[in-house]
Amino acid sequence: MSDTAPELHFRLAEAGDEAFILSLAERLLSFDLPTWRKHKEALAHLRGDLRRHLLDEPPGSYMFIAEDNDGEPVALLHLQKSSDLLSGKPTVHISDLAVPAAREGQGIGRALLAWAEDWAREHGAAALTLNVFPGNTRAQALYTRNDFQTDLLKLVRPLR
Repeated sequence: MSDTAPELHFRLAEAGDEAFILSLAERLLSFDLPTWRKHKEALAHLRGDLRRHLLDEPPGSYMFIAEDNDGEPVALLHLQKSSDLLSGKPTVHISDLAVPAAREGQGIGRALLAWAEDWAREHGAAALTLNVFPGNTRAQALYTRNDFQTDLLKLVRPLR
């Protein structure tokens, strides 16, 4: 992993970014899912959700593309304005954060988190939140290194 944060430029995603964004869907699920989940089904739903947020632009949903100095897209950062369950204070939720495999280990994830924190502060958020699957240990390590703490555990009982 790089010790120096790369210089990134952020912009709102546009319809022309759809192919890049959808190419990252597999990366967002590149770990062992809970046994009751079906990878193919999850991937199809995720792609549909990404496409919907990109093209429909629901209120409070902001998809950003991070670009390098050459203008090449290097990451997706999807933020959603929300509120805290117990205090009602405004929060910003990191819905999706993805870096292509070829760019892994260059400090881009850390730079995305720092930028998301700045954006959240600028928008009056009291906290920056995210969800992570138990099998996504690489992401968990990144979040722990960047001072994220466990706040709420989501337990599921599949009904078949």
